[in-house]
Amino acid sequence: MTLTIIILLVLALYMVQIFLQETSRFGFDLRGIVGNRDNPPKPSILAGRLDRAKNNMLESLPIFLALALLALVKGGDTREVTRAASIFLIARVVYVPAYVSGVPILRSLVWLVAVASLAAMALLLI
Repeated sequence: MTLTIIILLVLALYMVQIFLQETSRFGFDLRGIVGNRDNPPKPSILAGRLDRAKNNMLESLPIFLALALLALVKGGDTREVTRAASIFLIARVVYVPAYVSGVPILRSLVWLVAVASLAAMALLLI
């Protein structure tokens, strides 16, 4: 898989997270989802967890994109950066169900893997 494909998949994952967070707030009720959203319901536990997972992705996304784009612009051999980016993608995919499940420590461990992959990407670019 190329670094460009990984970037696009990470962005697609973020879009999926936005969709899940927004639709879960309305209990996946189509009328609420397509309405004007003037009076959103109180978020459920699931909606709150999906919202926090999405916000966490939003915090790490600029760092990932900066590192990945820097690797592309820098050129040369990007295999190791691509491997680290792949680990980031996998960790972020696993992070969503880990967060939603509420299993203690699991979410934090998966998050640490994603952060470590960002650190690896940065070190590989030096």
